[in-house]
Amino acid sequence: MNPKAWVSALAACGVSMGCATSSRFSDDFRGSLGRGWTILREDASQWRTTREGLQIRIVAGNMWGPANNARNTFVRPAPDPSLRPVEVSVRFENRPTEQYEQVDLVWYYADSHQVKIGQELVDGKLSIVMGREEGDRTRTIAIIPLDSPVVDVRFQVSGNQIRGAFRTPAMADWKEAGSCDLPVLGSPKISLQAYQGPTAIERWVTISQFRVR
Repeated sequence: MNPKAWVSALAACGVSMGCATSSRFSDDFRGSLGRGWTILREDASQWRTTREGLQIRIVAGNMWGPANNARNTFVRPAPDPSLRPVEVSVRFENRPTEQYEQVDLVWYYADSHQVKIGQELVDGKLSIVMGREEGDRTRTIAIIPLDSPVVDVRFQVSGNQIRGAFRTPAMADWKEAGSCDLPVLGSPKISLQAYQGPTAIERWVTISQFRVR
């Protein structure tokens, strides 16, 4: 669905792009978390809110495949995309050095059922990676070279389909990453995840401009 059609679909479903509604939520994480977040496997010493946003220390652990042991997995309820289209976006800033070190926006049902899009280091190249996981079975949808440590990522979800896109501060428009069907298992949620980080270096990803509409 192109951007104009997406806005029209949102409007048809009663979602305003210019004012608050019950389907809208935003969080800049400046000084505190907004209501509704749950933190799985929390280590309170490894995350914080600052003037720049939510910062999570990227440590060892994984959510891609069966390990499902990443610390500080942030989760919140999502609107039901079978009732109306949903768009969720967020900004990441990170400079990874480890293979598969990543920070992701995730359309989440459970640790083993999710779709991710994020910034990741793959074979020495900073990349946008989109992938789908169902029952711990993983499928990579896209790996796209990225030239900026700061990137916005976005999901557009309608019915049983999800589309991922990204843009850097230098890009005027969103660039599509890929699409797939949803690995539905219960009620949908939205998750922020950071994992596969270094053990010898203390590095924190900064997350800001989280929007649901």
